[in-house]
Amino acid sequence: MSGSKKRIFIKTFGCQMNVYDSEQMANLLRPMGYDEVDEAAAADLVVLNTCHIREKAAEKVYSDLGRLRQLKETRAEKGETMQIAVAGCVAQAEGAEIRRRAPVVDFVVGPQSYQRLPQMLKGEAGPLATDFAVDEKFERLAKKRAANSPTAFVTVQEGCDKFCAFCVVPYTRGAEHSRPADEIINEVRALVRHGVREVTLLGQNVNAWGANSEDGWGLGALIRHLAQIDDLSRIRYTTSHPRDMDEDLINAHGEIEALMPYLHLPVQSGSDTVLKAMNRGHSMAMYQKLIDKVRAKRPDIAISGDFIVGFPGETDADFEATLQAVRDIGYASAYSFKYSRRPGTPGAGREDQVPETVKSERLQVLQALLNAQQLEFNNSQIGNTVPVLFDKKGRHDGQICGRSPYLQSVYVQGPASLIGKIASVNISGAGRNALNGVLDQEAFVTA
Repeated sequence: MSGSKKRIFIKTFGCQMNVYDSEQMANLLRPMGYDEVDEAAAADLVVLNTCHIREKAAEKVYSDLGRLRQLKETRAEKGETMQIAVAGCVAQAEGAEIRRRAPVVDFVVGPQSYQRLPQMLKGEAGPLATDFAVDEKFERLAKKRAANSPTAFVTVQEGCDKFCAFCVVPYTRGAEHSRPADEIINEVRALVRHGVREVTLLGQNVNAWGANSEDGWGLGALIRHLAQIDDLSRIRYTTSHPRDMDEDLINAHGEIEALMPYLHLPVQSGSDTVLKAMNRGHSMAMYQKLIDKVRAKRPDIAISGDFIVGFPGETDADFEATLQAVRDIGYASAYSFKYSRRPGTPGAGREDQVPETVKSERLQVLQALLNAQQLEFNNSQIGNTVPVLFDKKGRHDGQICGRSPYLQSVYVQGPASLIGKIASVNISGAGRNALNGVLDQEAFVTA
């Protein structure tokens, strides 16, 4: 296969961790001659990089595999070969069952094992790889990778030890494991040399990074070291857990200019009763105290969160507590979902499941409140001048798009030569999902 051009299509489900893993799979296979394409019909290898967080995730994968089977058969009739791989958390959870139920699948590879894909494609390894080998995964990720954008994701931590009652991550991603600091720093330096200006540090519980490390670093210390890298202008991290939000990381928000004023800190519910049933390990008062501390260090910080409605046993009063928590804190953005029963998790076996109609009604009310808050926050930026890191062309000719410090998309009329640079923008309009602005001619390019 080496030396001949092949085409790969990767369909990514779910979170930013999966986006990063998809990028790494493409990077691993590029030396074998694989170039990415935008549609499965044109691919020699199709990878479904799956997520197991939501209900019926496996069924959606099998539905996609049914369509791919027809495509593969059509290609075979033309004498062409197509291979199919299922990766990610559904692959980890379902394992050999995927190949038994869908023989069209050639390879099944878990989220910690995709570094074996090249060997699998060469026939040097079997078709199934779902054992945990996160240290080996990190070791292979330490190799240099080129950047094709001024922004990049960098995985620093994998897995979760929290065992929330609604979540499958501890079962599909394994225990918490921190990547060595020197590997992370070296990767970020290499990315910066290739033009990256902003990195987002990724982990299932990213602020648990460094636990039990020999040097005693936590995420705050890592961010301080990364901030010393020349030409690295912006640092972000996601996703955090309140239990791992320590004082040093909170202080970093007030001390490190490169650390963006944006914090994604999931709370899931505003009810202490529900939080205890979820095994979250924090109360609403503890969460509020963390938010107050961060805001004291960085008053302009934008807060983002995650919410689950309809967890088993959630009453009308519990749901009202969530609404009140949202009103009290004020979110710049948030993700909200109906509770999904995940097989093998404690919540799935409870008999006090909330009816689907009730969950839908509650979600609609919560999302209306969160959407209003997001629009209010975006409108508050009108009239401000903000630094925007431009990373792509916009939706119309002559338009470019970038991100504000608060992770908002910002559209302006401007030259494509500004992509990869930070420029000051006067915000002139706002919607719920994006801002519009005009380049500030007095401070055209700031970096």
